[in-house]
Amino acid sequence: MRITTIFAMAFTSITFPASAETLQERAAPCLACHGERGTSETGNTPSLGGQQAPYALIQLFMFREKLRVFEPMNEMAKSLTDDDLRTFSDLIAALPKPAVPTDAADAARMARGEALAKQNRCNTCHNTDYSGKENVPRIANQREDYLAKTLAEYKDNSRHGYDATMADVMQTVGKDQIADLAYYLAHLR
Repeated sequence: MRITTIFAMAFTSITFPASAETLQERAAPCLACHGERGTSETGNTPSLGGQQAPYALIQLFMFREKLRVFEPMNEMAKSLTDDDLRTFSDLIAALPKPAVPTDAADAARMARGEALAKQNRCNTCHNTDYSGKENVPRIANQREDYLAKTLAEYKDNSRHGYDATMADVMQTVGKDQIADLAYYLAHLR
């Protein structure tokens, strides 16, 4: 059974409890998957720490409106008001960014990934340190599996953003190169 199917079944009935009084109580279901401190330990689930509030707001809105489809997130976001979206995006922006890896990275893979990032000018939109800005996500030290999955989805056009930039960029990246690009971004120091 695919991991997304398992998550969908597990979270289909979860919504933010109306009786939850604190933001921490309301955020508990989010942090269960995305990491208590914003660093995900769940496969193919992004770390939210260090994301920009405008980016988080747009993504939450897209999930609520089903402009971005992932059933667990659509279910979680469906009852959120506009004020809730702003509150949660501010909470996400306040989470600490993922830690820089301490283990030694594969130098050859890092070099190939860096060359791809430069060739495709990833640092133009995502900043020179890949920390993101405004409505552009932080990709530095994101989960490698999530990065590879997302880049592949942009490449095959199964993931749609709010504009076509990433689909256009990924057209020049070979399927066999996605792993090195994801590795590089995940292991940045």
